Amino acid sequence: MARIAVIGAGMGAMAAAARLAVAGHRVAVFERGATHGGAVRRLERDGFAFDTGPGLLHLPAVYRDLFLKTGREPLESCVELSQVDPASRHVFADGTAVSLPNASRAGVLAALDEALGAGAGERWSALVGRAREAWDATRRPLLEEPLWQDWRVLGRDPYPAVRRRGLFGRGKGPTTATLAEVARRELADPRLVALLESHALAYGFDPRSAPASAAVLPYMEQTFGSWYPRGGLRALADAVYERCLARKVEFSFGAAVTGIVEKDGRATGVELADGRVAEAEFVVAGIDPGQLAGLCGGREPWGADEVRPGSGERGPGRLTVCLALRGARPADAVHRTVVHAADRAAELASVFGDGPGLRTLCDRPTVTVLRPDDPAARPDGAHEAVTLTATVAPHGPVDWLDGEAVAAEAERMTGIAEAAVPGLRERVLWREVLPPTDDMPVPGPALAGQEGRFLRPGNRTRIPGLYAVGGWSHPGGGLAHAGMSGAIVAGLIVHGDDWHGST
Repeated sequence: MARIAVIGAGMGAMAAAARLAVAGHRVAVFERGATHGGAVRRLERDGFAFDTGPGLLHLPAVYRDLFLKTGREPLESCVELSQVDPASRHVFADGTAVSLPNASRAGVLAALDEALGAGAGERWSALVGRAREAWDATRRPLLEEPLWQDWRVLGRDPYPAVRRRGLFGRGKGPTTATLAEVARRELADPRLVALLESHALAYGFDPRSAPASAAVLPYMEQTFGSWYPRGGLRALADAVYERCLARKVEFSFGAAVTGIVEKDGRATGVELADGRVAEAEFVVAGIDPGQLAGLCGGREPWGADEVRPGSGERGPGRLTVCLALRGARPADAVHRTVVHAADRAAELASVFGDGPGLRTLCDRPTVTVLRPDDPAARPDGAHEAVTLTATVAPHGPVDWLDGEAVAAEAERMTGIAEAAVPGLRERVLWREVLPPTDDMPVPGPALAGQEGRFLRPGNRTRIPGLYAVGGWSHPGGGLAHAGMSGAIVAGLIVHGDDWHGST
């Protein structure tokens, strides 16, 4: 039995802690904040409740596996999980709207044909089919296995080039196109382009620079479905925390770690802000690469040949508006509606910069509207809780420390959201606005292609006994990816650094 110190109580860190505890290790988690869950947070006020992190779960099999491997109770006995149907409704710039059924390729094809015209569904379905090829080629190395030592192999984009007619179109091989280029070439219809690019934007990716392999994002959602736990995603975080406690994981909150203790070149524990030292044979760090380097005395925890360009860069932020509404939620209300930007180019310039990084304000950004049919989210049936989110630039063109500017952006988002909730402004009792912060960026999942710029640092570090877990390490951000990160780290510690992943 080894002593293991875990830094942070995010989803990936807790997933690793539960698995390590079941393997017989003594696990202690040190969290600088007051609670668990990391980015999976919930705002509660006056009987209303809002998810302020992820709003839906994709790939629920990751957490089903976690619960099966860490105890006899399956996930569904701890969390009331249900599929969201339709999975989403999209309102495009021209006013066209389409509702996409959950986990139904044929249903999505038919819905797109009906809403956007004959052939639209087939073009989308063909792209998703090619995304499946990319998924099949990279699922194990990007989700289930430790990052390969020769990670540069993953720098080749697995998204297949479209077979073209004529003398110069006979071959079929990997493409070097960006997601935006693939969208324009294969989808043509600007509404389908917006649909594809919105998946990248939701994860903080710029479709103009993201690899074509980012097409796996809508493939994952369409294939494995969208799921919602009663009580919100926070209920999932609570269930993982309770599973950790049941497996005798020890938690210390308000316990900031200030350094990694080393002896003879190996991690041997953590130093806390109050001066205590918690000794350990292994240290698991659920924090971003910059913070981890700081705990290592400023030394880069990964070797020069292991850190990829962009692996430590922070992406855009998320502006969240929580609305407490008077009036009951209509029976035909859609759980998630995406109201697309009126001008996609202006939105991307606003979030990511245009040309040499110049950012300009976008009048009508893409706004996601969440309306869960969840009694736990509202005080009674005569009220409704609605959450609005938009991906925004972390710094400029809006000063997120300026209260008036933030309020103006929230009002702008509320107006846009009326395309999903008619008469929304008149129903608002109060609202809470959560601007983006430096410690809560939008981490994206690892993607193959672009010479490895969209990979994350490996879970093994060059310091023996020190491992990285969570959204800022392999295999990247998102609830499913964080859960797989925990599984990978636990596998490395239990089976040794030569472990190659699940079989």
